[in-house]
Amino acid sequence: MAEKLIAYCGLVCSECPALIATQKDDMAALAQLAETWSQEYDVPFTAAACICDGCPGDGRKVGYCDECGVRACAVARGVVNCAHCHDYGCETLNAFLANAEQARATLEAIRRALP
Repeated sequence: MAEKLIAYCGLVCSECPALIATQKDDMAALAQLAETWSQEYDVPFTAAACICDGCPGDGRKVGYCDECGVRACAVARGVVNCAHCHDYGCETLNAFLANAEQARATLEAIRRALP
């Protein structure tokens, strides 16, 4: 995957182990990731629940992504990602970004590059 795939919230999907393993059809890596995430988030994950084609688009989504308020809002507004939204910095996005500084940095860099 040559180009970065950015989620609506600013996470870099193309660097996510779930997307990488999905693209390689590597079920062993997905099983290991499920074990890691189950421990890390104290929520049971299965390898199948880790299959993901990235946030943007209509492909398969990992666990919470189909329920994500940030994603739902961005899809409804038809924006490339939240950096392109006229309500950038809304309460929904800021609540997420409070625990995702790298995603915030990604969105800020995108906003700075906008015309």
